[in-house]
Amino acid sequence: MDRLSGLDASFLYLETPEQLMHVCGLIVLDPETVPGGYTFSAMRDLLDSRVKKVDQFTRKVRRVPLDVGHPVWVRDDHFDINHHFHRMALPQPAGYAELMEICGHLAGQPMNRSRPLWEMVLIEGYHDADGVEKLVVFSKMHHATVDGASGSNLISYLCSLEPDAPPLAPDDPPKASRAPGGLELLGRGVVETLMRPLGIPKLVPASIGMIAQSIDRARQGTAMAAPLTAPRTSFNGTINGHRTIAIADMKLEDIKEVRRATGATVNDIVLSIAGGALRSYLEERGELPNEPLLASVPVSVREDSSRDVGANKVSSLFARLGTDIDDPLERLRQMTEDNRNAKEHNKAISADMLQDWAEFAAPRVFGLAVRAYAGLRLAEKHPVVHNLVISNVPGPPVPLYFLGAQVLGMYPLGPVFHGAGLNITVLSNNGVVHVGIIACEESVRTPQTMVEHFPRELERLKAEVAVSGAEQP
Repeated sequence: MDRLSGLDASFLYLETPEQLMHVCGLIVLDPETVPGGYTFSAMRDLLDSRVKKVDQFTRKVRRVPLDVGHPVWVRDDHFDINHHFHRMALPQPAGYAELMEICGHLAGQPMNRSRPLWEMVLIEGYHDADGVEKLVVFSKMHHATVDGASGSNLISYLCSLEPDAPPLAPDDPPKASRAPGGLELLGRGVVETLMRPLGIPKLVPASIGMIAQSIDRARQGTAMAAPLTAPRTSFNGTINGHRTIAIADMKLEDIKEVRRATGATVNDIVLSIAGGALRSYLEERGELPNEPLLASVPVSVREDSSRDVGANKVSSLFARLGTDIDDPLERLRQMTEDNRNAKEHNKAISADMLQDWAEFAAPRVFGLAVRAYAGLRLAEKHPVVHNLVISNVPGPPVPLYFLGAQVLGMYPLGPVFHGAGLNITVLSNNGVVHVGIIACEESVRTPQTMVEHFPRELERLKAEVAVSGAEQP
């Protein structure tokens, strides 16, 4: 039995039918590489054998009586792969548009909390731009179980480096743990609740020091961008439960070429490209604000954290995306300078600060607060905290095989929130940079017109770099 950390549990408390807290993924596979040929039953049986070796796939959430403490993870003794791996076929003829439509529908469906919090749907009948049929796996994992880095690692546990090679998952199944009784859970919850205030004397001085340091950095002009300073756009309001999805690809070598010429990091370049793509999208709609858009960028603190529990070990920094700058190279220069300050500012903040404060999350209070916030449409009445979430997740540099089928594309898709109905996630995979966009349907009805600007902006940036020569930002 493992207790959820306060941060992990917060994603359960914040979830509503409109604000779903699962992380999605769209994986495109080549069925021709499957040893012996593809069949759904064989792939299901192989998946069943592999997930049983990884604890995160076979544990479920159990609430503490009266919600006096955070929930705990317990092993699902009645685990059935048929509850988690499903099959469906697209109506023919089916291409990109049909695939995006069904994936958007699946992303808007909540998961059953009485079972382990993950699902996969194997979609057959998808034909790519060349008319070749591919398999697509659409996955969902609750944010209480994974963050960006751990979610990528979980998928890798189901993969191998060759079609018929052993998986990357552990060889031995997880050890069965004792299931606690209701009275034991209640007692532990009461003790944890009573002990929790004892941590406040340590947290408050550290938080005050962090605020003072941030004010000092702001005076010196070296602080990261501040929340609540974002301009309002069409994707900043109250969201509903419907989702739209779009994907695109860029060449990793093109990004590396820009990096070598400018000295910028891959993350700087990705954020700069995102800024240019959003600028073009909003300009086409006549909605481009004068002030630059503000993105919340999740940052993994897994290596710096002193806590050994919890699936989510993340912090966040805020980055201006330079949407007020037309020239792509000038935008990259500005992004590089801003990101340098933001990274230094973020490193000065305790890696465990967010996790420590999240321990005080109360399930009933959080739930009521989210519902009141949505019902009163408060996201449309106060200053915009941030416009969107952008994540950059490093992926495998070599080909991977998911249950024997070669992975041709991996597109992570994060959750969207009231006030920020757009999420962009970028993942590198075997020389290709995959871009996944997910949004509230009312916020972004045609995300395809947005994602198409990503490869175009990369081409613009490459052209500007070639004209200006190798210049260090």
